[in-house]
Amino acid sequence: MTATISTASGLVSVATYNVHRTLGSDGRQAPGRVADLILGLDAHLVALQEVETPVSPAPRALLGRLADAGYEMLLGPTIDAKSHRYGNVLLTRLPVLDSTRLDLSVPKREPRGLIDARLDLAPLHHGPPDSVPAPELRCLATHLGLSGAERRAQIARIVQRIDGPGDGTAPGPPLVLLGDFNEWWPRRLRPFSRRLRFAPVRATWPSRWPLLALDRIFYRNLKLQASVAVRNRLSRLASDHLPLVAQFRIPDAATSSGA
Repeated sequence: MTATISTASGLVSVATYNVHRTLGSDGRQAPGRVADLILGLDAHLVALQEVETPVSPAPRALLGRLADAGYEMLLGPTIDAKSHRYGNVLLTRLPVLDSTRLDLSVPKREPRGLIDARLDLAPLHHGPPDSVPAPELRCLATHLGLSGAERRAQIARIVQRIDGPGDGTAPGPPLVLLGDFNEWWPRRLRPFSRRLRFAPVRATWPSRWPLLALDRIFYRNLKLQASVAVRNRLSRLASDHLPLVAQFRIPDAATSSGA
């Protein structure tokens, strides 16, 4: 099934997508069709996992096309070798105020990481001239490990990042946490759900016959408008995961007739 994601003013759309090194469910590595799928989402933010980026030359078939379409790229490689990088990428069409990377690696396990970015929502804020300034959006993008103990340690570190110096109970700026959490038991994600709301759970893996909701979107101080796991012929082929998309209304944004 699919759902319509509106482009009305005052709304921000986000997506998370594990591209599986652009290796499709048909066994073909085809970055062009992954780029087609991502551009078809038309999201303001897209968190990508398992992105392989050759150091030289630039991978024009995927990231080059996305850059040409207006996306700025925040790279979060977790493996940084001489010939290539591999890991997370956050695509944004919103201005970046600042960003940082957090190492979530656990000894003797595959390296993992988190991209933590502050983004300017002013381009999407259409309030009256004397309204309060448009809020910032904080985006946390990650890909957790394969073992339960590993994920528990990583979740605890992300929670510390969300809470900051306080106790996590005070209202904070609008925030989205998205990625491939490799977790299908909701109770193991309770440290997040105690602090954040979550978009409806959608099965995203495996892409041909989705059974498990490994990809998730959590949020706070935003109003959820719609969410969907994109299921079509291209998404079933392009990767072993389906893209997950959610759309939110921005706080204090003016209501438009198309919203």
